[in-house]
Amino acid sequence: VNKPAVLLLDEPLAALDKKLREETQFELMDLQQNLGLTFVVVTHDQEEAMTMADRIAIIDKGEVMQVATPAEVYEAPGSRFVAGFVGNVNMFDGKIAAGEAGSASIDAGNGITIRTENAGNAAAGTSVTFAIRPEKIKVSSTKPAGAVNAIEGEVYDIAYLGDMTVYHVRLDDGQVVRASTMNAARLTEDPLTWNDRAWVSFRPDAGVVLTR
Repeated sequence: VNKPAVLLLDEPLAALDKKLREETQFELMDLQQNLGLTFVVVTHDQEEAMTMADRIAIIDKGEVMQVATPAEVYEAPGSRFVAGFVGNVNMFDGKIAAGEAGSASIDAGNGITIRTENAGNAAAGTSVTFAIRPEKIKVSSTKPAGAVNAIEGEVYDIAYLGDMTVYHVRLDDGQVVRASTMNAARLTEDPLTWNDRAWVSFRPDAGVVLTR
């Protein structure tokens, strides 16, 4: 019986339906742990990669863009490409207006200033992209008291997915922000609906600043 050190699995679950694919992902993870082998899984399914992998390699046109844990790839992407490729993300282009010790203000144009605690070593005047995931953004009908980052817009689209609701909020400059909210309560007494004015807000440590 062959006992290879590395086992290559090329799209092993591609032909399965969603429910069976999810169940088989965990079975493969258990099998890998029991056998003590290294599995190299080739997949175009991001959810599959995030579920099964200890480390993920993001490849673009034959070039390895980033190798990291699933959490690092998602929460700390190394570039715009990786941020946009893995999961959903909102991006604001701008320039560092001022800052020190990792904290900075970003002038995103059209009167939008974003304050962040994750600016790294980016100096004033540097062109950057501020990337933030939808689940890090809150949507409300009124401006949250004490919010450091809050931008007003209009509810453009809503998708109720059972466990969460996804909002698309069109800002006054035309950019659409995607926000996802977990439905912790069974019913909301006064839910936001289409064409409502709304505020999107987020913490200064919620996003990441990208310089490439």
